Amino acid sequence: MKELKEMKEKAKGEERVVRHTMRPLREVWMKIGLEKIDTHEGVTVKVLLDSGATGMFIDRKFADKHGFRMDKLEKPLIVTNVDGSNNSGGRITHEVECNVYYRGHQERMKFDVCNLGRTDVILGMPWLAAHNPEIDWEKGEVKMTRCPLSQLCQDQWQCSVWFTTTPKGQR
Repeated sequence: MKELKEMKEKAKGEERVVRHTMRPLREVWMKIGLEKIDTHEGVTVKVLLDSGATGMFIDRKFADKHGFRMDKLEKPLIVTNVDGSNNSGGRITHEVECNVYYRGHQERMKFDVCNLGRTDVILGMPWLAAHNPEIDWEKGEVKMTRCPLSQLCQDQWQCSVWFTTTPKGQR
């Protein structure tokens, strides 16, 4: 008890810095259109924008379910999860090439195929850096206003964006 009183006295007059989170951590999700190269069939999918991901990824079960053609890589790639552990699906051995549509933006992309659990598609830092999307955290909008390719895009899919709060134990 005496130590606490001494600490309080010592702290009076010292500048205090308080750090606190204004809002819970959020994930940015958006709906995009994926079109198969070979059949031109399309599917709308909820994707995670992840600045911690070092590539673009598609879940193996999702790709199988929707019949995307998977091309074998010449050399398998090692993939690790965010916690540093090896991915349950092992090495990345295949990729999927498809057309991607989002609010007037269109491009052909290659996704590495791996196990993503409950996530179907991840757009990682290479995509974010190349397109530099404008993200309005208050309104929950992702705009392609700074994309160098936006002049070439075609308005083919009307998509939406939504946010979810990351549960405390999963941060």
